[in-house]
Amino acid sequence: MLTIKELRERRRRRLSAKLGRRRNDRPRLSVFRSGKQIYVQVIDDVAGRTVAAASTLDKDLKSRLKSGANKAAATEVGKLIAERATAAGVKQVVFDRGGYIFHGRIRALADAAREGGLDF
Repeated sequence: MLTIKELRERRRRRLSAKLGRRRNDRPRLSVFRSGKQIYVQVIDDVAGRTVAAASTLDKDLKSRLKSGANKAAATEVGKLIAERATAAGVKQVVFDRGGYIFHGRIRALADAAREGGLDF
């Protein structure tokens, strides 16, 4: 029987292969979710640099959030990353959920980023 970490790693590898085929030179919106926080980056893999980043540990967000590990926090991070990415000139991205199931915090972040103007 596979553990939860092994299953996530399997999904991550499978997703990474799909993203490689569908990229069309778009930056990647990469998500990492821990037990207490959520982090997101817009990464340009061609240039090998991070274009924009946001997390629940940002000073302007941390004071407003009750917790960094709920849907409300993920929504705020999604809005913030959309704002920072558009300021950097990025409109279209490929969503890399990092092996996490598209549910709960991951979905809330994606929906907020879409509402903020990112296209994926």
